[in-house]
Amino acid sequence: MELILASASARRAEILRNAGFRFEICPADADETRLPNEPAEDYVLRLAREKARIAAEKVGDTGSSAIIIAADTAVALGTHIFGKPSSLEDARSMLRTLSGQTHQVFTGVAVLRRPEKRGVSMVEITKVAFAELLQSEIDTYLATGEPFDKAGAYAIQGIGGRYVTGIEGCYFNVMGLPLARLWSTLRSLGWTGATNS
Repeated sequence: MELILASASARRAEILRNAGFRFEICPADADETRLPNEPAEDYVLRLAREKARIAAEKVGDTGSSAIIIAADTAVALGTHIFGKPSSLEDARSMLRTLSGQTHQVFTGVAVLRRPEKRGVSMVEITKVAFAELLQSEIDTYLATGEPFDKAGAYAIQGIGGRYVTGIEGCYFNVMGLPLARLWSTLRSLGWTGATNS
């Protein structure tokens, strides 16, 4: 049975690869515009399901069994949702807002088994505590270029990890894919656990 990651995210691929999975990549681009007043949990779940649907259409019905994994991640502080920054100033504003606060990371995951069209979707939530950031620290971090393709403008597994004072929940969820929950979901859909040696 083939495993397909419906994402071009290097971080999601890294999580799966490091956990020993063999998989193919089939990027699925979806309109990531948030609906008016859409809660973070609903937003990421809707996008994950849409990405799974798009990937399934791209793969087509080959008749062979495959499992498609799609995910979307957002950072939220209260009712404010942070996606990927659109500019330098946007990234700076996100980091100022997150400074000294505890925010939540939401990842929606949709797993679809073909050709049976059986699916499971879920949202994983992790709390992340941030240190108080000096303006000079924010400027130095922005200069690395790391924040610009990350929800919330930081990477916990990279330089941004130095500003994380604690987490409650799944570490891999903050990177974009809740690994343990995904593993149990794959098993429930009949995944045999084929991994790299």
